[in-house]
This record gives sequence, structure tokens and C-alpha cells, in this order.
Amino acid sequence: MKYITFAILVLTSLISAQEDPVKKDSTLVHYMIIEGDSIPITEVELDEVLMLPNLSFKDRKARMRYIVLRRKTQKVFPYAKLAAERLEALQKRLAQLERKRDRKKYAKVIQRYIEDEFSAELKKLTKTEGQILVKLIHRQTGKTTFELIKELRNGWRAFWFNNTASLFDISLKREFDPFEVEEDYLIEDILQRAFQNGLLEKQKPAFEIDYYACVNKWSQPKAKTINNN
Repeated sequence: MKYITFAILVLTSLISAQEDPVKKDSTLVHYMIIEGDSIPITEVELDEVLMLPNLSFKDRKARMRYIVLRRKTQKVFPYAKLAAERLEALQKRLAQLERKRDRKKYAKVIQRYIEDEFSAELKKLTKTEGQILVKLIHRQTGKTTFELIKELRNGWRAFWFNNTASLFDISLKREFDPFEVEEDYLIEDILQRAFQNGLLEKQKPAFEIDYYACVNKWSQPKAKTINNN
């Protein structure tokens, strides 16, 4: 009887050892066979963490520019994040509605809700903050503010809003491109640091951004212009 009990215990352990991977407390356990022995290897899925370089500025003016930009970026990012969340919710709901009339009716309700939710706060933004918000909306939704207005309303309204914004040097067609535009790179750097420090709730961008490629480009010393005169 002892031998039977021992055999059952051994068989049970062998069957358990064949489960690969085994999920245990949100941790994946794999088994590596080394010289006939099963060696458990624990694997934990972690979020990607960027190794951010130390901040350095060429002069006091550049440092102050970064500080001001940081304050404005942290102020308007929640609006861009909220816009992305509302847009995603709208698209999911519209996909569930079969009749065109129902989709149109629901879209109008959401449009009014978004406008009422945003209008009071957006009126408090400065021109520079409005410019940053337009860029961040593109970062979070993958679409320019002009495109979003065109989809939610119509082309003429989008054109009108863009012309009005242009009076304040704000283009609703502005995209977010940290690799080509230095200010956008600084904004991206500010966001990454704010995410890691818990100052802003992280939300992935709508498109891939190679942060390290941006760092490598903008951290390179600029070539000096030679005057032949």
C-alpha cells in the first residue's frame, strides 16, 4: 500500500510538472529541462520602463523654456486624454448601433456633451496652451483636431474653427511629431517624466513614438554655421 501511495504521489507531481506555462498568482512559471530535471523558471510580465536621461540645458533661457513648457503640458494633457477616451467610447457605441439614424442621433448627443464638458475649461487656456493641446489631441487620438471636428460635425465647421484658431496662431491641423519638431520632443520628454513620477495618468499614444531616437537626434550638438564673408 505504501508503494502504491508513493507511486500516485510521484505520478501526480509528474503530471503537474508537464503544465507549461502554469499561471500562478499572475506569474507565469515555465519549466526548463536540464539533465533530466525540471527546473521551474518564474516569469513576471512588467510594463516597459524608459530609462530617462538626466536633464541638461545649454543656458538659463533653455531651462526656463522647459519649465514653462512643462507646466503648460501637464495642465492640458488631461484634456487630450479625456478626448481620446470619449472618442473611443463613441466609436465603440456607434459600432453597436445598426441603424444610421440611431448612430447619427447618438453622435449628436456625444458632440453636445463633449462641447459642454470642454468649452468652459478650454476658454481658460492661453494661446500657447491651446497650441499644445492641439498637438496632444493628435498624439492621443491619431487624428488632428481639424479631422475630429470634420467627422463630428462637417467640413465647413472644421474650416471655420481652423480659420478662427489661426487668428491666434493655432492650427487645428497641427500634428505631433517629436522627431522633427524640437518643441514636440520636449513635450514628449515632459510626458514621460510625468508618467514615471505619477504626476500624470499614463495613456499610450495612438501611434508609435521612438523616444530614444528623438533623444539621440535632439541631444546631438548642432553644427555651427560658417560665414564665408
